[in-house]
Amino acid sequence: MITFIFVTNRLLNKMRRDVFQAIADPVRRDIIELLAEETLTVNAIAEKFDISRPAISKHLKILNECELIDYRKEGRERFCFIQAKNLLPAFLWIEKYQNLWEDRLDSFDHYLNKLQSRTNSNQ
Repeated sequence: MITFIFVTNRLLNKMRRDVFQAIADPVRRDIIELLAEETLTVNAIAEKFDISRPAISKHLKILNECELIDYRKEGRERFCFIQAKNLLPAFLWIEKYQNLWEDRLDSFDHYLNKLQSRTNSNQ
């Protein structure tokens, strides 16, 4: 019974984590950005942030559970590298709304230019 509960909880936790949860946190987005540029050790990643090493480890664990990063062990060091292809679902979802936001921003820009023209003509 205890084994079943443990395994079930582990599976549910893993099922709940996805790419959107991973990118929801700014620290995790920063880690993804770092790893997109180069493979880094866990310690090298931790040195780039003003938070504790255990907090970084927790973020890395979530990124790993979401399959956005993986580890490679070399001697005593663990190197983290990005699994960029797993960011694709988020990219595709965001891309759907890109045109919508560009249209809205263009419309807002047009509105501001119109207001500015009116202001300039009234002076």
